[in-house]
Amino acid sequence: MSTEAPVIPRSARRNHWMNQVAIHASNQPDALAFRYLGRDWTWSQVHDRVTHLAAALRRRGVAEGDRVLMLTLNSPEVVETVFAVNTLGAIAVPINIRLTPPEIAYIVDDADASVIVVDAPLAPLVGVVGQFTSRIERAIVLGTQAGEGQEALEDLIAEDLDGFQAPDIPEDATALIMYTSGTTGRPKGAMLDHINLYAQAITCIRANGVVDESDIAFMTAPLFHIAGLGSIAPNFIIGIPTIIHPLGAFDPAAIVDAWEKERATIVFNVPQQWQAICALPGIKDRDLALRIISWGAAPASDTLLRQMEETFPNALNTAVFGQTEMSPITCVLRGPDSLRKLGSVGKPIPTIQTRVVDDEMNDVAPGQVGEIIYRGPTMMKGYWRKPHETAEAFEGGWFHSGDLVRQDEEGFVWVVDRKKDMIISGGENVYCAEVENVLASHPHVADVAVYGRADERWGEVPVAAVVLVPETELTVEALAEFLADKLARFKQPKHVVVMEVLPRNAGGKVNKVALRAADREPAQV
Repeated sequence: MSTEAPVIPRSARRNHWMNQVAIHASNQPDALAFRYLGRDWTWSQVHDRVTHLAAALRRRGVAEGDRVLMLTLNSPEVVETVFAVNTLGAIAVPINIRLTPPEIAYIVDDADASVIVVDAPLAPLVGVVGQFTSRIERAIVLGTQAGEGQEALEDLIAEDLDGFQAPDIPEDATALIMYTSGTTGRPKGAMLDHINLYAQAITCIRANGVVDESDIAFMTAPLFHIAGLGSIAPNFIIGIPTIIHPLGAFDPAAIVDAWEKERATIVFNVPQQWQAICALPGIKDRDLALRIISWGAAPASDTLLRQMEETFPNALNTAVFGQTEMSPITCVLRGPDSLRKLGSVGKPIPTIQTRVVDDEMNDVAPGQVGEIIYRGPTMMKGYWRKPHETAEAFEGGWFHSGDLVRQDEEGFVWVVDRKKDMIISGGENVYCAEVENVLASHPHVADVAVYGRADERWGEVPVAAVVLVPETELTVEALAEFLADKLARFKQPKHVVVMEVLPRNAGGKVNKVALRAADREPAQV
């Protein structure tokens, strides 16, 4: 009798979101997976559509490790496309739709991708991007209609499987490349694998408390952000429905109407959206099923937190904090602590290790300021094709967040400043160096520095401190016109401060602390 242990195929032990879709398609085939604009997708339909799309993509040359760009809004088809791409072991690369064509072209070239999946309203943009890069060879348009030289997604899904068998994809295969603006002015692609995403799902479940099959998740966050894809990851583990709300101008009344109609129990919004929702007339009298209300991506004021508590007294108020490189959640502030620890981003989640350290990576005492660094299964694999930046980010075997914090005796974390020169405006990260690099090319700008100013609506907005070329002028309006095709609107300075000279330290670097401290109303010149 043999004493050797049986060899179990590795494929039998896989655990990623494609397998979860297959599980739900088998166990609850007719249960609701997605709803969008009144149309329902069951788990069996999602699984069937994903498999057919994966087969069609492979026939078109998409192979393991290839990058597939995604310039899309919000819809179930977006999620299905991510699943289909990952089914082949290929990598989905979501692109922020607010970027300008040159910014998109940079990502196309950096990712070295030849296939792009695009939403119908954005399809004309592919041709414009093609003026800045020649890499795009195939464009697939969501829906049933496609322009000349493009293909319709539904036509691909309608094709026969033709004997397609999905390859075995390891959990450490890269699933997503999420681009973040860089401190040097060039975006970096954070590589997230299936381990990251599964761990993120567990993190969300931990952050929200008990989540069960009776919950209904409501999605408003853009799926081109990790805050969007990451927040719905647990829905695929548990198998609960996801109601996807279309992107567009934020309409708080329409959002609340949809919550009420769909009996949504789990919702997420950024602070400025919660501010608009709490200000709706009669909001406290609505028949809502909300059980968990969460926010993140930008700081919330004490006033707003109290308004949320008063407006939704029966819902658990959960704040999440993190960054793309951590898939993204690292800290959670829950329930009663949101008022007891006003201003805190919460405690580090128990699924990762954290330290608060000085510049020599020595732990600092509670109450002292240091950089928060991380380890754990949600930590990215590294930056795409950027070994130097990756090594720098992982110095000493920990991921360096760039956030300067202090931590109290109970473990709650307060963000004091950002070691990285970054602004958070309306939930979007704006790296000052990127904006400064573009502003420096303006013919009237002799010297420039960008910093953040507090803003009631957006949390922060970029401000340009400029030294002008003699006998020239620069207005916000003129600057916006210059930047229109160079920088996404959320990156563009909302104020201009004209200075004779920028403050600099002994090393010659611009003193941003001094700029912020001396901040004044912009001079309109």
